[in-house]
Amino acid sequence: MTRRRRAAVLLGLALLLGTLAASHMARREAALAARIGPLTEIVVARRDLAAGHTLQLDDLAVRELPARYAPQEPAFAATLAGHELAVPVRAGAPVTPNLLAPAPQAPAIERGQRAIDVLATGSAEAAAPGTRVDVLVTTEHRTRVALENVEVLAAARAPPSEDTAPRITATLRVTAAQAVYLAAAQTFAREVRLLARAPGDRRTVGPLTVEDGL
Repeated sequence: MTRRRRAAVLLGLALLLGTLAASHMARREAALAARIGPLTEIVVARRDLAAGHTLQLDDLAVRELPARYAPQEPAFAATLAGHELAVPVRAGAPVTPNLLAPAPQAPAIERGQRAIDVLATGSAEAAAPGTRVDVLVTTEHRTRVALENVEVLAAARAPPSEDTAPRITATLRVTAAQAVYLAAAQTFAREVRLLARAPGDRRTVGPLTVEDGL
């Protein structure tokens, strides 16, 4: 056998072995894909996220995962952003809607009533939802009991101000006329203060006003 013929035979064997190897790998990949199933995209955390964290787009990433192992509830990063986590999530773990804190429900008010938000001096812990409060309004020269026995629908701490008194944002259940008064008080009064009542205390204080001279 000449050298040229020997080279041609070796080249043919190499091509044949390469084809067989490629065919074998293709069959193995097809078998593996059949066992694993199709891939799908899921949303995962880029980093460790704490409970109570409000999701941002840069907190999230997308990765491929076999569909059989993917969460049953589909999620999209854009729809998750802006929502608060109810539980901590480790980096790389799926982020799904069932991990989000429930959205606050709108306060239930009856016909003729209004729900108004006020920024007031007071304790968010003392003025918890369901608590009854009295509303004190202080102007330049006097302080008066403006409203009594008002129900708190929601309350949260407000950002700290220059003074040291704690402030809260509270949603109160009031009448339409009371809502107008509170809106004006927020604009013109020097301070609005909430005084929490003891549970079951429905007694009235009556019109009480304190002037500068006390």
